[in-house]
Amino acid sequence: MNHVNHEVNKLNVTVRLCGLEEKFIINNIYPLYLHDLSEVWEHKINRYGVFENDDTRTLVDQNRVFDIWWEHPNVLFPYLITVDDIPAGLAFVATAPFTPCPHYIDYYMNEFFLLRNYRGKGVGEEAVRQIIEKMRGQWEVQTNPTDRNERAKRFWRRTLNTCTNGKYSEELGPNPEVGEMLVFRFNTSFDQSE
Repeated sequence: MNHVNHEVNKLNVTVRLCGLEEKFIINNIYPLYLHDLSEVWEHKINRYGVFENDDTRTLVDQNRVFDIWWEHPNVLFPYLITVDDIPAGLAFVATAPFTPCPHYIDYYMNEFFLLRNYRGKGVGEEAVRQIIEKMRGQWEVQTNPTDRNERAKRFWRRTLNTCTNGKYSEELGPNPEVGEMLVFRFNTSFDQSE
């Protein structure tokens, strides 16, 4: 644990909303995220070499699908994670009506991804801490519950334990789009040190 904290202290981790002028950076990172997810969800590329279930032909076409993140300011929040001013990952946070259960959560971590060379150094934990400090309320994070996803499950358990002082819940629950998920819930409306 001290090794991780020591490393992140050397790194300048920043999380900021990604404006339209920087959207191309997210566009560049996103296929790497989908490549990583393919191992967990066992998705294959389509006949054009794009990680999509349909006949999406190019990455440009694929990127249009998530343009919605820039069309709803103050409802959808596309964050860019940087380390020493170099792109390191992304985090997409949604609010109602773009959450799976809009009636009881304020914020939903829709996507979270770090490039592999930044993993295991405390960067992800620091990014999550910055995001949840900016956005106070009832949170939900979902991840694939299978054994193929052990790394992400360990990350969320460790990170939420640290960022919420262990004040989070974990259960299996349905997701209307992908089926059963491992669901983490926590509340940042109050001081976590209490």
